[in-house]
Amino acid sequence: MPKTKAGYIAIVGKPNAGKSTLMNSILDMKLSIVTPKPQTTRKQILGIFSNDSNQIVFIDTPGILKPKYEMHVKMMDFVENALESADAVVFIVDIKKYKTELDDQTLKFLTTVKKTNKPIIAILNKIDLYQDVKNVLPIISYYNDLDIFKEIIPISALKQTHIESLISTLIKYIPENEFYFDPEDISTLSQRFFVSEIIREQIFLSYSEEIPYSTEVVITQFREKAMGKWYISADIMVERKSQKIILIGRNGEKIKNTGEKARQAIEKHLEKAVFLELFVKVRENWRNNKTILKNLGY
Repeated sequence: MPKTKAGYIAIVGKPNAGKSTLMNSILDMKLSIVTPKPQTTRKQILGIFSNDSNQIVFIDTPGILKPKYEMHVKMMDFVENALESADAVVFIVDIKKYKTELDDQTLKFLTTVKKTNKPIIAILNKIDLYQDVKNVLPIISYYNDLDIFKEIIPISALKQTHIESLISTLIKYIPENEFYFDPEDISTLSQRFFVSEIIREQIFLSYSEEIPYSTEVVITQFREKAMGKWYISADIMVERKSQKIILIGRNGEKIKNTGEKARQAIEKHLEKAVFLELFVKVRENWRNNKTILKNLGY
Protein backbone atom coordinates (compact mmCIF):
# COMPACT_ATOMS: atom_id res chain seq x y z
CA MET A 1 0.00 0.00 0.00
CA PRO A 2 1.35 3.49 -0.84
CA LYS A 3 2.13 5.68 2.15
CA THR A 4 -0.21 8.58 2.79
CA LYS A 5 0.42 11.94 4.45
CA ALA A 6 -2.09 14.01 6.39
CA GLY A 7 -1.78 17.05 8.58
CA TYR A 8 -3.12 20.41 9.70
CA ILE A 9 -1.85 23.76 8.43
CA ALA A 10 -2.92 27.03 10.05
CA ILE A 11 -3.33 30.07 7.81
CA VAL A 12 -2.53 33.24 9.75
CA GLY A 13 -1.85 36.87 8.90
CA LYS A 14 -3.00 40.46 9.26
CA PRO A 15 -6.65 41.32 8.52
CA ASN A 16 -7.39 41.41 4.79
CA ALA A 17 -4.10 39.74 3.81
CA GLY A 18 -5.94 37.16 1.71
CA LYS A 19 -6.21 34.19 4.08
CA SER A 20 -9.74 33.23 3.08
CA THR A 21 -9.06 33.86 -0.61
CA LEU A 22 -6.02 31.60 -0.36
CA MET A 23 -7.97 28.70 1.13
CA ASN A 24 -10.76 29.14 -1.42
CA SER A 25 -8.16 29.14 -4.18
CA ILE A 26 -6.48 25.96 -2.92
CA LEU A 27 -9.82 24.15 -2.64
CA ASP A 28 -10.98 25.66 -5.94
CA MET A 29 -14.31 26.58 -4.40
CA LYS A 30 -15.73 29.31 -2.20
CA LEU A 31 -15.71 28.05 1.36
CA SER A 32 -14.75 31.12 3.42
CA ILE A 33 -16.58 34.39 2.85
CA VAL A 34 -14.52 37.21 1.38
CA THR A 35 -15.14 40.97 1.42
CA PRO A 36 -12.94 44.04 0.97
CA LYS A 37 -13.41 44.88 4.66
CA PRO A 38 -10.92 43.68 7.29
CA GLN A 39 -11.99 41.27 10.07
CA THR A 40 -14.51 39.49 7.85
CA THR A 41 -13.42 36.11 9.22
CA ARG A 42 -14.26 35.71 12.90
CA LYS A 43 -13.96 32.00 13.62
CA GLN A 44 -11.91 28.97 12.59
CA ILE A 45 -12.97 27.54 9.25
CA LEU A 46 -11.64 24.14 8.22
CA GLY A 47 -11.06 23.40 4.56
CA ILE A 48 -9.93 19.91 3.52
CA PHE A 49 -7.68 19.39 0.50
CA SER A 50 -7.17 15.78 -0.62
CA ASN A 51 -5.45 14.08 -3.53
CA ASP A 52 -4.45 10.44 -4.04
CA SER A 53 -1.90 10.25 -1.24
CA ASN A 54 -2.06 13.54 0.66
CA GLN A 55 -4.60 15.35 2.81
CA ILE A 56 -4.09 18.87 4.14
CA VAL A 57 -6.60 20.27 6.60
CA PHE A 58 -6.34 24.05 6.33
CA ILE A 59 -7.46 26.20 9.24
CA ASP A 60 -8.53 29.66 8.11
CA THR A 61 -8.25 32.05 11.06
CA PRO A 62 -9.22 35.63 11.96
CA GLY A 63 -6.68 38.33 11.21
CA ILE A 64 -4.09 39.19 13.86
CA LEU A 65 -5.28 42.27 15.75
CA LYS A 66 -5.12 44.09 19.06
CA PRO A 67 -8.41 43.28 20.84
CA LYS A 68 -10.87 46.09 21.51
CA TYR A 69 -13.82 43.87 22.45
CA GLU A 70 -14.26 40.54 24.19
CA MET A 71 -15.20 39.15 20.77
CA HIS A 72 -11.72 40.11 19.52
CA VAL A 73 -10.18 38.23 22.45
CA LYS A 74 -12.14 35.14 21.42
CA MET A 75 -11.07 35.63 17.80
CA MET A 76 -7.43 35.62 18.88
CA ASP A 77 -8.14 32.47 20.90
CA PHE A 78 -9.15 30.83 17.61
CA VAL A 79 -5.76 31.81 16.17
CA GLU A 80 -3.91 30.34 19.16
CA ASN A 81 -5.93 27.12 19.02
CA ALA A 82 -5.18 26.78 15.31
CA LEU A 83 -1.46 27.21 15.95
CA GLU A 84 -1.51 24.58 18.70
CA SER A 85 -3.17 21.96 16.51
CA ALA A 86 -1.21 22.71 13.32
CA ASP A 87 1.73 20.72 11.98
CA ALA A 88 2.89 23.78 10.04
CA VAL A 89 1.95 27.44 9.77
CA VAL A 90 1.34 29.57 6.70
CA PHE A 91 1.84 33.29 7.28
CA ILE A 92 0.29 35.25 4.43
CA VAL A 93 1.09 38.90 3.84
CA ASP A 94 -0.25 41.50 1.41
CA ILE A 95 3.02 42.70 -0.13
CA LYS A 96 1.41 45.88 -1.46
CA LYS A 97 0.73 46.96 2.14
CA TYR A 98 3.68 45.39 3.94
CA LYS A 99 6.64 45.28 1.57
CA THR A 100 9.46 45.53 4.11
CA GLU A 101 7.75 46.98 7.14
CA LEU A 102 5.97 44.47 9.35
CA ASP A 103 4.76 46.11 12.55
CA ASP A 104 6.10 45.23 16.00
CA GLN A 105 2.93 43.33 17.01
CA THR A 106 3.18 41.04 13.99
CA LEU A 107 6.92 40.47 14.43
CA LYS A 108 6.36 39.61 18.09
CA PHE A 109 3.61 37.19 17.05
CA LEU A 110 5.88 35.49 14.50
CA THR A 111 8.75 35.25 16.98
CA THR A 112 6.43 33.55 19.46
CA VAL A 113 5.26 31.08 16.81
CA LYS A 114 8.86 30.32 15.84
CA LYS A 115 9.59 29.27 19.43
CA THR A 116 7.13 26.39 18.99
CA ASN A 117 9.55 24.91 16.41
CA LYS A 118 6.74 24.46 13.94
CA PRO A 119 7.74 25.27 10.36
CA ILE A 120 6.47 28.65 9.18
CA ILE A 121 6.04 29.33 5.47
CA ALA A 122 5.74 32.92 4.30
CA ILE A 123 3.25 33.52 1.50
CA LEU A 124 3.79 36.84 -0.28
CA ASN A 125 0.36 37.52 -1.73
CA LYS A 126 -0.74 39.76 -4.62
CA ILE A 127 2.33 39.45 -6.86
CA ASP A 128 -0.07 39.92 -9.77
CA LEU A 129 0.03 43.63 -8.92
CA TYR A 130 3.73 43.74 -9.87
CA GLN A 131 4.44 43.85 -13.60
CA ASP A 132 8.15 43.27 -13.10
CA VAL A 133 9.13 40.29 -10.92
CA LYS A 134 12.42 42.03 -10.12
CA ASN A 135 10.48 44.43 -7.92
CA VAL A 136 9.50 41.51 -5.69
CA LEU A 137 13.09 40.42 -5.04
CA PRO A 138 13.84 43.08 -2.33
CA ILE A 139 10.63 42.04 -0.56
CA ILE A 140 11.66 38.39 -0.61
CA SER A 141 15.06 39.44 0.74
CA TYR A 142 13.43 41.32 3.65
CA TYR A 143 11.35 38.32 4.73
CA ASN A 144 14.32 36.01 4.29
CA ASP A 145 16.48 38.20 6.53
CA LEU A 146 13.92 37.91 9.34
CA ASP A 147 15.22 34.35 9.83
CA ILE A 148 11.74 33.10 10.72
CA PHE A 149 10.50 31.26 7.63
CA LYS A 150 11.38 27.84 6.23
CA GLU A 151 10.13 28.87 2.78
CA ILE A 152 9.10 32.11 1.11
CA ILE A 153 6.62 31.73 -1.75
CA PRO A 154 5.22 34.59 -3.86
CA ILE A 155 1.67 33.92 -5.09
CA SER A 156 -1.56 35.53 -6.17
CA ALA A 157 -4.41 33.92 -4.25
CA LEU A 158 -6.99 35.75 -6.36
CA LYS A 159 -5.43 34.78 -9.70
CA GLN A 160 -4.39 31.31 -8.43
CA THR A 161 -0.80 32.00 -9.44
CA HIS A 162 1.70 29.40 -8.09
CA ILE A 163 -1.02 27.63 -6.07
CA GLU A 164 -0.04 24.16 -7.32
CA SER A 165 3.58 24.85 -6.44
CA LEU A 166 2.47 26.03 -2.99
CA ILE A 167 0.52 22.83 -2.37
CA SER A 168 3.54 20.73 -3.36
CA THR A 169 5.68 22.68 -0.92
CA LEU A 170 3.22 22.38 1.96
CA ILE A 171 2.99 18.61 1.52
CA LYS A 172 6.64 18.41 2.59
CA TYR A 173 5.67 19.71 6.02
CA ILE A 174 2.87 17.31 6.92
CA PRO A 175 3.60 13.91 8.51
CA GLU A 176 2.91 10.41 7.28
CA ASN A 177 -0.58 9.60 8.50
CA GLU A 178 -3.79 8.01 7.45
CA PHE A 179 -6.34 10.52 6.17
CA TYR A 180 -8.27 12.24 8.94
CA PHE A 181 -11.37 12.71 6.78
CA ASP A 182 -13.11 11.13 3.83
CA PRO A 183 -11.38 12.37 0.64
CA GLU A 184 -14.76 13.65 -0.58
CA ASP A 185 -15.14 15.94 2.44
CA ILE A 186 -14.42 19.64 1.96
CA SER A 187 -15.14 20.85 5.51
CA THR A 188 -16.35 19.67 8.91
CA LEU A 189 -18.70 22.62 9.36
CA SER A 190 -22.47 22.43 8.93
CA GLN A 191 -24.58 24.00 6.19
CA ARG A 192 -26.24 26.14 8.86
CA PHE A 193 -22.85 27.69 9.60
CA PHE A 194 -22.12 28.43 5.95
CA VAL A 195 -25.59 29.92 5.42
CA SER A 196 -25.09 32.26 8.39
CA GLU A 197 -21.71 33.27 6.94
CA ILE A 198 -23.25 33.99 3.54
CA ILE A 199 -25.81 36.31 5.15
CA ARG A 200 -23.06 38.01 7.14
CA GLU A 201 -21.03 38.43 3.97
CA GLN A 202 -23.89 40.31 2.33
CA ILE A 203 -24.15 42.58 5.37
CA PHE A 204 -20.43 43.37 5.04
CA LEU A 205 -20.89 44.12 1.36
CA SER A 206 -24.09 46.16 1.73
CA TYR A 207 -23.36 48.38 4.74
CA SER A 208 -20.53 50.71 5.71
CA GLU A 209 -18.75 51.95 8.81
CA GLU A 210 -19.63 50.17 12.08
CA ILE A 211 -22.77 48.28 11.01
CA PRO A 212 -21.08 45.08 9.69
CA TYR A 213 -18.84 44.81 12.75
CA SER A 214 -21.77 45.22 15.15
CA THR A 215 -23.81 42.39 13.62
CA GLU A 216 -23.94 38.65 14.09
CA VAL A 217 -26.20 36.18 12.30
CA VAL A 218 -28.01 33.32 14.03
CA ILE A 219 -29.91 30.72 12.01
CA THR A 220 -33.15 29.96 13.90
CA GLN A 221 -34.84 27.66 11.39
CA PHE A 222 -33.39 25.53 8.61
CA ARG A 223 -35.81 23.00 7.19
CA GLU A 224 -37.09 21.57 3.96
CA LYS A 225 -40.63 22.51 2.94
CA ALA A 226 -42.88 21.04 0.31
CA MET A 227 -41.59 20.61 -3.25
CA GLY A 228 -37.96 20.58 -2.09
CA LYS A 229 -37.79 24.27 -1.19
CA TRP A 230 -35.88 25.14 1.95
CA TYR A 231 -37.14 27.56 4.60
CA ILE A 232 -34.43 29.49 6.41
CA SER A 233 -35.03 32.00 9.16
CA ALA A 234 -32.20 34.08 10.61
CA ASP A 235 -31.84 36.69 13.34
CA ILE A 236 -29.41 39.53 12.72
CA MET A 237 -28.12 40.82 16.04
CA VAL A 238 -27.09 44.45 16.47
CA GLU A 239 -25.98 46.41 19.54
CA ARG A 240 -28.17 49.52 19.32
CA LYS A 241 -31.61 50.57 18.09
CA SER A 242 -29.99 53.13 15.79
CA GLN A 243 -28.12 50.29 14.06
CA LYS A 244 -31.36 48.37 13.65
CA ILE A 245 -32.95 51.37 11.92
CA ILE A 246 -30.01 51.66 9.51
CA LEU A 247 -29.95 47.92 8.85
CA ILE A 248 -33.65 47.81 7.99
CA GLY A 249 -33.67 51.03 5.97
CA ARG A 250 -36.63 53.17 4.91
CA ASN A 251 -39.75 51.01 4.53
CA GLY A 252 -37.57 47.93 4.97
CA GLU A 253 -35.99 48.36 1.53
CA LYS A 254 -32.38 47.98 2.69
CA ILE A 255 -32.87 44.70 4.55
CA LYS A 256 -35.08 43.41 1.73
CA ASN A 257 -32.32 44.06 -0.80
CA THR A 258 -29.69 42.46 1.43
CA GLY A 259 -31.94 39.44 1.98
CA GLU A 260 -32.49 39.01 -1.75
CA LYS A 261 -28.76 38.98 -2.45
CA ALA A 262 -28.20 36.56 0.44
CA ARG A 263 -30.97 34.26 -0.82
CA GLN A 264 -29.42 34.09 -4.27
CA ALA A 265 -25.99 33.29 -2.81
CA ILE A 266 -27.46 30.64 -0.49
CA GLU A 267 -29.30 28.99 -3.37
CA LYS A 268 -26.05 28.86 -5.33
CA HIS A 269 -24.28 27.31 -2.34
CA LEU A 270 -26.97 24.77 -1.47
CA GLU A 271 -28.05 24.19 -5.09
CA LYS A 272 -31.63 24.30 -3.81
CA ALA A 273 -34.50 26.77 -3.89
CA VAL A 274 -34.70 28.81 -0.67
CA PHE A 275 -37.24 30.99 1.11
CA LEU A 276 -35.29 33.31 3.42
CA GLU A 277 -36.63 35.48 6.26
CA LEU A 278 -34.45 37.92 8.16
CA PHE A 279 -35.25 39.51 11.53
CA VAL A 280 -33.20 42.26 13.18
CA LYS A 281 -32.87 42.12 16.97
CA VAL A 282 -31.05 44.36 19.44
CA ARG A 283 -28.67 42.72 21.92
CA GLU A 284 -26.92 45.59 23.66
CA ASN A 285 -23.14 45.36 23.84
CA TRP A 286 -23.15 41.72 22.69
CA ARG A 287 -19.51 41.92 21.57
CA ASN A 288 -18.48 42.29 25.22
CA ASN A 289 -20.97 39.83 26.70
CA LYS A 290 -19.20 36.54 27.45
CA THR A 291 -22.43 34.58 27.84
CA ILE A 292 -23.81 35.71 24.48
CA LEU A 293 -20.45 35.13 22.80
CA LYS A 294 -20.29 31.59 24.18
CA ASN A 295 -23.78 30.86 22.86
CA LEU A 296 -22.67 32.20 19.48
CA GLY A 297 -19.76 29.76 19.35
CA TYR A 298 -16.97 32.11 20.38
